Order: sequence, then structure tokens, then C-alpha cells
Amino acid sequence: MCRILKVSYENNRHRRQAITSHRYSKNRPGDEVKVHVRVVESGKERVQIFQGNIISIFGSGIAETYTVRKLSYGVGVERTFPMHSPSVAKLEVVKRGDVRRAKLNYLRERTGKAAKVRELREDQ
Repeated sequence: MCRILKVSYENNRHRRQAITSHRYSKNRPGDEVKVHVRVVESGKERVQIFQGNIISIFGSGIAETYTVRKLSYGVGVERTFPMHSPSVAKLEVVKRGDVRRAKLNYLRERTGKAAKVRELREDQ
């Protein structure tokens, strides 16, 4: 097998393993999550927590990403994370949201209580 094909095969194998692990496959838009992100500053590594609502999930497979939005001192902050990124240490679901849309872009115009997402009841 020539070198280029071998490298390509190895890359695809790693991608397939990452996809089949399905670490965060049960997350949906509307869920409130805590994303534990590994941050390296001046040689030290620490974990930073970003808590907010998932407003969109985009892509598929290894290229799947999700956007998390939170309100910080009245200002909306959004971060987009790759689903299978090694820099994301952990993804905790704080509560499930009950929404009828795949993309919650309407939350960008809302602040305060209007930006809340209805919580999914467990008996449904």
C-alpha cells in the first residue's frame, strides 16, 4: 500500500472511531448544558465551564458542531464547539428543553425571562 493511501486510511479510521463513540449524541437544541473546556494558558491547563442553551446543531459525523448561547451581564455570548473535540473535557446536561424548532435563532433577540426555554417534563 502506498504511503498516501496508508495515511488516508489511518485518518479515516480515527474519524470513524470518534463518530462511533457517540459521546454527546443525545443532546438537542433547547437543552441547557455545561461545557467543560480545556484551556491552556502559559503552559498550564485548566478547565473553564461555559453554561448555556444549545441553540443549533450543525453538520454530521466528525464535522458536527453545536452552538451554545448564554447571557452574561445582559449581553448574549455564543460559542460554537465541535462535537468530537478533544478540547471539550465534559458536556453535562443541566436540564432538557421542550422546543419545536431545530434552530433557536429567535432567542438572539430576546433577553431576560423572554429568553427562557420551557423545560421538558419527564412524564411526556
